[in-house]
Amino acid sequence: MTDLRYLSSEDGFLGLDSENSPPPEEARAVIVPFGLEATVSYEGGTAKGPQAMLDASHEVELFDEEFWFEPVHHYGVATLEPPKIEKPVEKALDQLAAITGEILSQDRFPMVFGGEHSITPGAIRPFLEQVPDLVVLHFDAHADLRDGYNGEKFSHASAIRRILDDPSAEVVSVGIRNISQSEIGFYEDNRDRIHIHWAKDKALWTLDKIIEPLRDRPIYLTFDLDGFDGSVMPATGTPEPGGLFWDDVMAIIRKAADVGDIIGADINELAPRPNLHGCDFLAAKLAYKILSFAHLGMPEKRGARPSNQSLH
Repeated sequence: MTDLRYLSSEDGFLGLDSENSPPPEEARAVIVPFGLEATVSYEGGTAKGPQAMLDASHEVELFDEEFWFEPVHHYGVATLEPPKIEKPVEKALDQLAAITGEILSQDRFPMVFGGEHSITPGAIRPFLEQVPDLVVLHFDAHADLRDGYNGEKFSHASAIRRILDDPSAEVVSVGIRNISQSEIGFYEDNRDRIHIHWAKDKALWTLDKIIEPLRDRPIYLTFDLDGFDGSVMPATGTPEPGGLFWDDVMAIIRKAADVGDIIGADINELAPRPNLHGCDFLAAKLAYKILSFAHLGMPEKRGARPSNQSLH
């Protein structure tokens, strides 16, 4: 059993008022700051990502205009103290798996703030072991299907490949616009369980086709922030031109939560930059939206105010 130690609600995600917040043990969602930075191959900074997201979240408005109330109070959120990350990478992933496994055993929702994308095979391990028919919804610029990179089997460039080491794993990848020749053979041999929606084809995407493999299934969502277009997310270590915008992402996550059951998530690869606090804020608001869709479903199904309804 892994001991879960929490930050105060004021210091944690969204900077909640402790007097009006439930005890952390009662929160349905648990934020896990895990700033692993061990295999970066271009520009660093991801170790500072979790704290930047927590700090920026204190500026996120709790009221959500889609739900027409403050969603966090309907599920509750607690934030773990950032752990001292073990070495090497494989041991760090074991450590993270123990943490998310403990949260999952309590029937709660783990959301990991990375760190580099190599965190995901550790974060998702208890889900693959315990949740039948799990499917992974993957936002990214990169396919991450290498069997290793720069001599490291657990590289950030191998995150999805390590998930797919489990023969039952299935992945829906959205926004991909970078893949190496070495990854193509594995992709072509596993087309039945790797569904890639290339960024170059975004104008031709249909939402129904993207979400079809998610229908009536438990979903783990992993979000590499370089999946966003570089004009809205320059603060990442491995940028790639062309990508997703906020409304693209919201439409997919909203629909995924409608047709399936999002039960865990991670957001990774934020590399904070001076004077680019908008990137930290985007990542923090993304986390809040994911949690709210996952716990509350489609806003219109909860009687939220339609977008064309007058306030008067």
